[in-house]
Amino acid sequence: MRGVTHPQETGRRRRWLILGICCMSLFIVGLDNTIVNIALPSMQHDLHASVSGLQWIIDAYTVVLAALLMLSGSTADRVGRRRTFQTGLALFTLGSLLCSLSPSLGWLIAARVVQAVGGSMMNPVAMSIITNTFTDPRERARAIGIWGGVVGLSMAMGPVVGGALVASAGWQAIFWINIPVGLLAIVLCALFVPESRAPRARPMDPAGQILICALLAGLTYGLIEAPSAGWASAQTLACFLGAALALACLVGYELRRAEPLINPRFFRSAPFAGATVVAICGFAALGGFLFLNTLYLQDALGRTALHAGLLTLPMAGLTAVCAPLSGRIVGGSGPRLPLVIAGTAIGLCALMLTGLSAHTPLWRLMVAYVLFGLGFGMLNAPITNTAVSGMPRAQAGVAAAVASTSRQIGQSLGVAVIGSLAMSAVRGPLRTGFPAASHVGWWVVAGCGAAILSLGILTTGRWARRTAERTAERLIHGSTETADPA
Repeated sequence: MRGVTHPQETGRRRRWLILGICCMSLFIVGLDNTIVNIALPSMQHDLHASVSGLQWIIDAYTVVLAALLMLSGSTADRVGRRRTFQTGLALFTLGSLLCSLSPSLGWLIAARVVQAVGGSMMNPVAMSIITNTFTDPRERARAIGIWGGVVGLSMAMGPVVGGALVASAGWQAIFWINIPVGLLAIVLCALFVPESRAPRARPMDPAGQILICALLAGLTYGLIEAPSAGWASAQTLACFLGAALALACLVGYELRRAEPLINPRFFRSAPFAGATVVAICGFAALGGFLFLNTLYLQDALGRTALHAGLLTLPMAGLTAVCAPLSGRIVGGSGPRLPLVIAGTAIGLCALMLTGLSAHTPLWRLMVAYVLFGLGFGMLNAPITNTAVSGMPRAQAGVAAAVASTSRQIGQSLGVAVIGSLAMSAVRGPLRTGFPAASHVGWWVVAGCGAAILSLGILTTGRWARRTAERTAERLIHGSTETADPA
């Protein structure tokens, strides 16, 4: 078929070069996740930002990314994966440049949105390029393993690299690092990555896309602005009501589409529904952990950005080590054990920090950071595995995309919910009041760990597998209703 590349025609050396190019995009996007958190106090000082402004620096990126991931994947299938990937690289690089030049908080948030639009076209599309390039199952497994390892490496390097850059050249420098990598990836992509398209692209769903954006924007805005507007204010209640209406309309509308953007019927599969909630809880815990920890180390304790980055290195390093180990466990014995370890470790970490004070000993922080790194490192592989468990092959890509979207939604909600609850509890100046105020946030993280543990047991047993089989059978034979009886 015209426009569709046959991967078997791609030589072995070129295949691994294509993987390297795709991993470059993953590296700068992954690095951006942790590197920005370390720079938040410096941004707050230079841009005279409130804590809610810092939340928007993070969530302007993750909300837009979550809202556009599904659209970017279907667009790449239609207009070409290489073209979409290059466009994403160009937008992400441009957004990084604009971030570094931003003279105010508003400009920085707008530039982060540009970054997010580009980021939404990079990682999911790069994964499509990899699966289209590596057709041998064993070789593809190795490629995806390397891909997963880059996630841990970028996360591990983020705090230290970010701290060093902020200490030596200011917060603007954390965005400079993306520019040469992005430009190099654009050139290499043009030279070595073949164009490919899906044999049959999924139809566009603009109404579904608008409803997803309204849902995420309303919920996030309401949560972040609640501490200043009031949790029972008309503004906050209107945001939550609007988000609830968008969710109800989205479910009703998508149930009536032959090829929905997100198929609500997927959630009849307990493993899929569980993986979605686990992804939201796990990445909410990550978003909350990074946000609370940054303010605690730098604002409350007065550590430098570099020192704060070095202190969190055990967490990021253990994540990098445990991520491939988790993949091996999932491949050998299934997702239950990694999910149980993840939920237990994240919960224990948070419980250790629920009594945080300005005098908490360093050894206690280090143990908590190691526990979080262990838990989060175990989380990623079972999320994707459980999401696609039992799904028809034709639906596996969409199921994995929903899991990726859930990760971004979780991180957005973690920063919004945990940050807002902590700031609502601050009494007096942030420097003296934040350690005690953060306790409520750590209890929420502990709840996320408990939810992961419970779902890891509940959604990996025989009953859950039967629901996945029934859902797959309905999807394959088209026995599900196309509209609600009502």
